[in-house]
Amino acid sequence: MNRVVLATGNPGKVEEMQRELQAFGLTVLPQSDFNIPEAIEDGLSFVENAIKKARHACHHTGLPSIADDSGLEVDALDGAPGIYSARYADGQGDAANNAKLLAALDGQNNRSARFQCVIAYMRHAKDPTPIICHGSWEGEIARAPAGEHGFGYDPIFYLADHHCTAAELEAKQKKSLSHRAKALATLKASLSH
Repeated sequence: MNRVVLATGNPGKVEEMQRELQAFGLTVLPQSDFNIPEAIEDGLSFVENAIKKARHACHHTGLPSIADDSGLEVDALDGAPGIYSARYADGQGDAANNAKLLAALDGQNNRSARFQCVIAYMRHAKDPTPIICHGSWEGEIARAPAGEHGFGYDPIFYLADHHCTAAELEAKQKKSLSHRAKALATLKASLSH
């Protein structure tokens, strides 16, 4: 089995990535196994931040690595919160992020939004052609939170074709529709060539 480092310490993400990539003969290891300091995410796009995290993990381990960066873009807010999605309310957590976003859209009729996910796969730290995979999930921002499932902006991300928020979807259904699932499908297609 070939080892690949996932630039995260999140056990759920590692488990998911292992499940998705085991057919390719890859063993996915969390970067936390290597005591790697967190990468500095100072890029101006999801692509830049995913590459920075992947390169950082390669540099510190000498192994190929995978990193993702994702977030929510709201059209009426010129793409905000975007790359700052996780810390939109100054690191106060999901409920604060949702409240700040709902307040920013108060009185706004254009509520179109999308989740974006970029996954970068680098063979080594100086890889000049990393594999970049992108997935997006279209929706709109609800007027109020609804649903108990999911995390982040899921309670306010409304899916008109399902008549519910992402937080009201069953986990299996969400997994098949999400931006992350789409980016992962592209990664798997790229690795199979």
